[in-house]
Amino acid sequence: MANILVVDDDPGILDLVANVLGKSGHQVKKMNNPMNVLNENLDYYQLIILDIMMPGLNGFELCERIRNQVDCPILFLTAKAEAEGLVQGLGLGADDYIAKPFAIKELRARIDAHLRREERKRSHGFTVGNCRFFMAGKTCYVGDVQVTLTKSEYQIAEMLALHHGQVFSKEQIYESVFGVFGESDNSVIVEHVKNIRGKLALENEAPIKTVWGVGYKWED
Repeated sequence: MANILVVDDDPGILDLVANVLGKSGHQVKKMNNPMNVLNENLDYYQLIILDIMMPGLNGFELCERIRNQVDCPILFLTAKAEAEGLVQGLGLGADDYIAKPFAIKELRARIDAHLRREERKRSHGFTVGNCRFFMAGKTCYVGDVQVTLTKSEYQIAEMLALHHGQVFSKEQIYESVFGVFGESDNSVIVEHVKNIRGKLALENEAPIKTVWGVGYKWED
Protein backbone atom coordinates (compact mmCIF):
# COMPACT_ATOMS: atom_id res chain seq x y z
CA MET A 1 0.00 0.00 0.00
CA ALA A 2 1.23 3.48 -0.85
CA ASN A 3 0.11 7.02 -0.16
CA ILE A 4 -0.54 8.69 -3.51
CA LEU A 5 -1.39 12.30 -4.31
CA VAL A 6 -3.43 13.00 -7.47
CA VAL A 7 -3.80 16.58 -8.70
CA ASP A 8 -6.28 17.34 -11.49
CA ASP A 9 -8.91 20.03 -12.03
CA ASP A 10 -11.29 17.45 -13.53
CA PRO A 11 -13.36 15.81 -10.72
CA GLY A 12 -14.20 12.87 -12.99
CA ILE A 13 -10.52 12.03 -13.53
CA LEU A 14 -9.80 12.42 -9.82
CA ASP A 15 -12.61 10.04 -8.87
CA LEU A 16 -11.60 7.50 -11.53
CA VAL A 17 -7.92 7.42 -10.52
CA ALA A 18 -8.75 7.32 -6.81
CA ASN A 19 -11.23 4.47 -7.34
CA VAL A 20 -8.82 2.39 -9.44
CA LEU A 21 -5.84 2.86 -7.12
CA GLY A 22 -7.99 2.48 -4.02
CA LYS A 23 -9.06 -0.97 -5.19
CA SER A 24 -5.37 -1.87 -5.35
CA GLY A 25 -5.03 -0.98 -1.67
CA HIS A 26 -3.47 2.47 -2.03
CA GLN A 27 -4.47 5.53 -0.01
CA VAL A 28 -5.25 8.30 -2.49
CA LYS A 29 -5.63 12.00 -1.74
CA LYS A 30 -7.39 14.05 -4.43
CA MET A 31 -6.67 17.73 -5.00
CA ASN A 32 -8.33 19.87 -7.68
CA ASN A 33 -6.45 23.10 -6.92
CA PRO A 34 -2.74 22.88 -7.76
CA MET A 35 -1.93 25.91 -5.59
CA ASN A 36 -2.95 23.94 -2.49
CA VAL A 37 -0.21 21.40 -3.19
CA LEU A 38 2.39 24.00 -2.23
CA ASN A 39 1.10 23.90 1.36
CA GLU A 40 0.92 20.10 1.53
CA ASN A 41 3.32 17.87 3.48
CA LEU A 42 4.67 16.10 0.41
CA ASP A 43 6.99 13.80 2.37
CA TYR A 44 3.89 11.78 3.21
CA TYR A 45 3.49 10.50 -0.35
CA GLN A 46 5.23 7.65 -2.15
CA LEU A 47 4.03 8.82 -5.60
CA ILE A 48 2.50 11.98 -7.08
CA ILE A 49 0.34 12.24 -10.22
CA LEU A 50 -0.10 15.66 -11.87
CA ASP A 51 -2.38 16.77 -14.67
CA ILE A 52 -0.62 19.16 -17.06
CA MET A 53 -3.34 21.58 -18.16
CA MET A 54 -4.61 23.15 -14.93
CA PRO A 55 -5.67 26.76 -14.25
CA GLY A 56 -3.46 28.98 -12.14
CA LEU A 57 -0.50 26.61 -12.01
CA ASN A 58 0.05 24.00 -14.71
CA GLY A 59 1.62 20.61 -14.11
CA PHE A 60 5.02 21.61 -15.47
CA GLU A 61 5.24 24.61 -13.16
CA LEU A 62 4.02 22.61 -10.18
CA CYS A 63 6.51 19.81 -10.84
CA GLU A 64 9.37 22.31 -11.01
CA ARG A 65 8.34 23.90 -7.71
CA ILE A 66 7.99 20.66 -5.73
CA ARG A 67 10.70 18.47 -7.24
CA ASN A 68 13.36 19.64 -4.77
CA GLN A 69 10.98 18.89 -1.89
CA VAL A 70 10.17 15.28 -2.72
CA ASP A 71 12.13 12.17 -3.58
CA CYS A 72 9.22 10.11 -4.88
CA PRO A 73 8.21 9.47 -8.51
CA ILE A 74 6.19 12.20 -10.22
CA LEU A 75 3.99 11.19 -13.16
CA PHE A 76 2.06 13.39 -15.55
CA LEU A 77 -1.47 12.79 -16.79
CA THR A 78 -1.81 14.17 -20.30
CA ALA A 79 -4.02 14.07 -23.35
CA LYS A 80 -2.49 12.07 -26.19
CA ALA A 81 -2.23 15.23 -28.30
CA GLU A 82 0.06 16.76 -25.66
CA ALA A 83 2.38 13.75 -25.34
CA GLU A 84 5.08 15.08 -27.66
CA GLY A 85 5.54 18.15 -25.46
CA LEU A 86 6.18 16.05 -22.38
CA VAL A 87 9.93 16.04 -22.91
CA GLN A 88 9.83 19.48 -21.28
CA GLY A 89 8.34 18.00 -18.12
CA LEU A 90 10.90 15.22 -17.91
CA GLY A 91 13.61 17.86 -17.86
CA LEU A 92 11.95 19.36 -14.78
CA GLY A 93 12.31 16.12 -12.82
CA ALA A 94 9.20 14.11 -13.69
CA ASP A 95 9.65 10.36 -14.14
CA ASP A 96 6.98 9.31 -16.60
CA TYR A 97 3.59 10.12 -18.08
CA ILE A 98 0.23 8.43 -18.61
CA ALA A 99 -1.73 9.48 -21.69
CA LYS A 100 -5.48 10.10 -21.45
CA PRO A 101 -7.70 8.31 -22.14
CA PHE A 102 -5.92 5.47 -20.36
CA ALA A 103 -6.88 1.86 -19.77
CA ILE A 104 -7.38 0.90 -16.12
CA LYS A 105 -4.90 -1.97 -16.47
CA GLU A 106 -2.29 0.41 -17.87
CA LEU A 107 -2.80 2.87 -15.01
CA ARG A 108 -2.38 0.12 -12.40
CA ALA A 109 0.63 -1.39 -14.16
CA ARG A 110 2.39 1.95 -14.55
CA ILE A 111 1.84 2.93 -10.90
CA ASP A 112 2.84 -0.51 -9.59
CA ALA A 113 6.03 -0.49 -11.68
CA HIS A 114 7.17 2.82 -10.21
CA LEU A 115 6.32 1.78 -6.67
CA ARG A 116 8.18 -1.52 -7.04
CA ARG A 117 11.20 0.35 -8.29
CA GLU A 118 11.13 2.53 -5.17
CA GLU A 119 10.97 -0.51 -2.89
CA ARG A 120 14.09 -2.16 -4.24
CA LYS A 121 16.83 -2.24 -1.63
CA ARG A 122 20.31 -2.45 -3.10
CA SER A 123 23.39 -1.89 -1.01
CA HIS A 124 26.41 -2.39 -3.25
CA GLY A 125 28.09 -0.19 -5.80
CA PHE A 126 30.32 -0.44 -8.84
CA THR A 127 32.70 1.62 -10.96
CA VAL A 128 32.78 1.93 -14.75
CA GLY A 129 35.52 4.10 -16.19
CA ASN A 130 35.50 7.36 -14.23
CA CYS A 131 31.93 6.90 -12.98
CA ARG A 132 31.04 5.34 -9.64
CA PHE A 133 27.52 4.17 -8.77
CA PHE A 134 26.27 3.69 -5.22
CA MET A 135 23.05 1.69 -5.42
CA ALA A 136 21.82 2.19 -1.85
CA GLY A 137 21.72 5.94 -2.19
CA LYS A 138 21.08 5.91 -5.96
CA THR A 139 23.95 8.30 -6.50
CA CYS A 140 26.52 8.67 -9.26
CA TYR A 141 29.95 10.27 -8.96
CA VAL A 142 32.59 11.33 -11.43
CA GLY A 143 35.73 11.44 -9.36
CA ASP A 144 34.72 13.21 -6.15
CA VAL A 145 31.88 15.15 -7.78
CA GLN A 146 28.32 13.90 -7.41
CA VAL A 147 26.29 14.08 -10.61
CA THR A 148 22.79 15.21 -9.68
CA LEU A 149 20.44 12.81 -11.46
CA THR A 150 16.72 12.39 -11.01
CA LYS A 151 15.55 8.93 -9.98
CA SER A 152 14.67 7.92 -13.51
CA GLU A 153 17.90 9.32 -14.92
CA TYR A 154 19.86 7.40 -12.30
CA GLN A 155 18.07 4.13 -13.06
CA ILE A 156 18.75 4.46 -16.78
CA ALA A 157 22.41 5.36 -16.24
CA GLU A 158 22.84 2.49 -13.78
CA MET A 159 21.22 0.00 -16.15
CA LEU A 160 23.43 1.02 -19.09
CA ALA A 161 26.59 1.18 -16.96
CA LEU A 162 25.99 -2.24 -15.39
CA HIS A 163 25.85 -3.72 -18.90
CA HIS A 164 28.50 -1.46 -20.42
CA GLY A 165 29.33 -2.31 -24.01
CA GLN A 166 25.90 -3.85 -24.63
CA VAL A 167 23.43 -2.05 -26.90
CA PHE A 168 19.85 -1.57 -25.70
CA SER A 169 16.86 -0.28 -27.63
CA LYS A 170 14.69 2.45 -26.15
CA GLU A 171 11.96 -0.13 -25.60
CA GLN A 172 14.34 -2.42 -23.69
CA ILE A 173 15.53 0.43 -21.50
CA TYR A 174 11.97 1.45 -20.69
CA GLU A 175 10.94 -2.12 -19.86
CA SER A 176 14.01 -2.69 -17.67
CA VAL A 177 13.73 0.55 -15.75
CA PHE A 178 9.97 1.03 -15.45
CA GLY A 179 8.73 -2.52 -15.86
CA VAL A 180 6.15 -1.60 -18.49
CA PHE A 181 6.81 -2.14 -22.19
CA GLY A 182 5.45 0.60 -24.41
CA GLU A 183 6.63 1.82 -27.78
CA SER A 184 4.79 5.12 -27.25
CA ASP A 185 7.17 5.92 -24.42
CA ASN A 186 10.28 6.23 -26.59
CA SER A 187 10.26 9.99 -26.06
CA VAL A 188 10.62 9.46 -22.31
CA ILE A 189 13.88 7.53 -22.75
CA VAL A 190 15.24 9.92 -25.39
CA GLU A 191 14.77 12.92 -23.13
CA HIS A 192 16.15 11.18 -20.03
CA VAL A 193 19.28 10.12 -21.96
CA LYS A 194 19.68 13.68 -23.23
CA ASN A 195 19.54 14.98 -19.65
CA ILE A 196 22.02 12.37 -18.38
CA ARG A 197 24.46 13.22 -21.15
CA GLY A 198 24.22 16.91 -20.37
CA LYS A 199 24.96 16.39 -16.68
CA LEU A 200 27.88 14.03 -17.31
CA ALA A 201 29.27 16.42 -19.92
CA LEU A 202 29.69 19.03 -17.18
CA GLU A 203 32.35 16.66 -15.75
CA ASN A 204 33.86 16.00 -19.20
CA GLU A 205 32.33 12.53 -19.41
CA ALA A 206 30.46 11.19 -22.46
CA PRO A 207 30.00 7.44 -21.92
CA ILE A 208 26.52 7.01 -23.46
CA LYS A 209 26.77 6.41 -27.19
CA THR A 210 23.99 6.29 -29.74
CA VAL A 211 23.93 3.25 -32.01
CA TRP A 212 21.86 4.58 -34.88
CA GLY A 213 18.80 2.53 -35.71
CA VAL A 214 19.27 0.39 -32.59
CA GLY A 215 19.54 2.34 -29.32
CA TYR A 216 22.15 3.26 -26.74
CA LYS A 217 25.17 1.77 -25.02
CA TRP A 218 27.57 2.76 -22.25
CA GLU A 219 31.17 2.80 -23.42
CA ASP A 220 34.10 2.82 -20.97
